[in-house]
Amino acid sequence: MRTAVVPARKHHHTPAWWVGSVLKVLVGLVFLVAALFPLAWMVIAGFKSKTEVIATPFQFFPEVWKVENYTQILSDPSFLLTMGWTSLGALLFTVLGLTVNSLAAYAFARLEFRFKRTLWVILIGTMFIPGMTILLTSFIVVTRLQMLDTLAVLVVPGAASAGVVFFIRQFYLNIPSSLEEAAMLDGCGRFSIFIRLFLPLSKPPFVVMGITSFLAYWNSYVWPILTITSPEKFVLQQYLATFRSERSTELGLLMAGSTLAAAPVVILFLIFQRQIIGNIKMAGLK
Repeated sequence: MRTAVVPARKHHHTPAWWVGSVLKVLVGLVFLVAALFPLAWMVIAGFKSKTEVIATPFQFFPEVWKVENYTQILSDPSFLLTMGWTSLGALLFTVLGLTVNSLAAYAFARLEFRFKRTLWVILIGTMFIPGMTILLTSFIVVTRLQMLDTLAVLVVPGAASAGVVFFIRQFYLNIPSSLEEAAMLDGCGRFSIFIRLFLPLSKPPFVVMGITSFLAYWNSYVWPILTITSPEKFVLQQYLATFRSERSTELGLLMAGSTLAAAPVVILFLIFQRQIIGNIKMAGLK
């Protein structure tokens, strides 16, 4: 018995479909311009003179492009020292944070211990406490520990994060338990399983949370100005803040420095954009 072949229907787009598509593109372009305009203005303002940055009426492009702002800030030893010091602190903060938080996430995801649920509720509860409310008590603690004006005061206090623990724990819960059971049959202990099995599989959450931690340190301002007083130990945002007080007339130089400070952030996103976008929903509720 032969089956009749039904010819495929040709889809004709209606005028309403075209209008909707054009509107979606226009809305997307509006959001793209709104997102990129401040960054583009900051980069171009770095080529302006001192007065052109805040000149009225507003002028997007400079009359004369001044490369001297970028060359001057790059030849400033204080700026280069601050960039290196901030990069070192951000790397240490990221590595320490991923180490501590991934161990805690594994414990809450795979281990059974007394008061586990109570401790988990307490941990998650800290996510709803604004950081500003514990700023004074945190300052008192690090003062008594004699950590002021050191790299440790910038790295250690904020390394443990309930949000990072939650994110990585959600990923660990999705790892098949059969892999863990097979490792136990081979004689691996809990720590060995974590090192040999869970860590190699942790690249997706580590990329997302690692970049988040790096940016949190890179953009920190309030905590450093409370705990760091030596100019040679300033982080990047502290250094840029000096332009608003001591060097308020050098706005072109400030824009050039801000552009160079934002460059590592943009580069990180461009390198890891696939991992970030692909795994941003990894901690969805199930």
